[in-house]
Amino acid sequence: MPELFGKNWTKEELIARVGRMEQLAGIVAAEASDGPGRGSRFFHIYTGSGLAFDVMADRTLDLAGCRFKGMPIAWSSPSGWMHPGFYEAEGLGWLRSFQGGLCTTCGLDQYGAPSEDAGEKFGIHGRISNIPAEQVGYRAWWDGDEYRLEIWGEVRQARLFGENLVLQRRISTALGSNSIVMEDVVVNAGFSEQPHMIMYHCNFGFPLLSESTRLRVEVDDTFPRDADAEAGRDQWTEFHAPTPGYREQVFRHAPKADADGVASAVIENSDLGLSVRLSWNRDNLPHLVQWKQMGQGAYVLGVEPVNSRAMRGRGEARALDDLLQLAPGESRSYRLQFDILSA
Repeated sequence: MPELFGKNWTKEELIARVGRMEQLAGIVAAEASDGPGRGSRFFHIYTGSGLAFDVMADRTLDLAGCRFKGMPIAWSSPSGWMHPGFYEAEGLGWLRSFQGGLCTTCGLDQYGAPSEDAGEKFGIHGRISNIPAEQVGYRAWWDGDEYRLEIWGEVRQARLFGENLVLQRRISTALGSNSIVMEDVVVNAGFSEQPHMIMYHCNFGFPLLSESTRLRVEVDDTFPRDADAEAGRDQWTEFHAPTPGYREQVFRHAPKADADGVASAVIENSDLGLSVRLSWNRDNLPHLVQWKQMGQGAYVLGVEPVNSRAMRGRGEARALDDLLQLAPGESRSYRLQFDILSA
């Protein structure tokens, strides 16, 4: 039974008060008509609680903009919405079409810094976030007294004589909800063993991110990526105002999980009385990468569940003997949940 406007409602009570349910919550299918995003399909979802977000059908069904009661939650990069046709695969070219957003998928066979593995070169963060989804569907329907909102589709990363990996994705929420659930299955649809790396690059920005923000994660240990991160090792939970010339700090954490195997990170802003909790299944995503970037115009906190302890790409993952191999037909399942918690 949804809670709206300070009370709980039955299905019969609500449908008697509106001409269509879109008056309260719904999914709008649209297409960008201007700029570098022109021609890109996307969905706009609103739940009636104040939560509204965008799902990019032509960018892996990734989560882009997100607002709560008009307040931005996700960070947007300088490039903004970009059609996948502008993707540059080599080196750092991925950054030219990185839109930020609430969650960008990195993989499916490489994430992290540009890398070389078994004689093949890989650009930063892999290809999957620039591949359009297919067999895309959406619906809004009553399930008893709950009004559900759901989007689904699949994304195939494949080439002749190479990988054939399929990402099956479902994104769901409900009328009155402050939560978004992303459920993924990655399948090796090929006929040979295939390396599989995945990162959920979740990006939080101003005003949720400010000097009064703290990152709450229970961890067993923290590993700075380099000397810049080592210098900030004791302040990884804290943030400050945008700083000229700031050098990013990247940490890998070993997160703790609850009795159900779920790990979580809370981005808490005490001045706003607003927090966002990101939860994920630790069994298949055992590590958490934190991207702390306090620069001018690049003021963002990345909270990134990953399936390898490597931070410098696939070559490093293989060197660490931490590169997952999927057998033909084998799959891995992932589940992320975003909960917006307001005082």
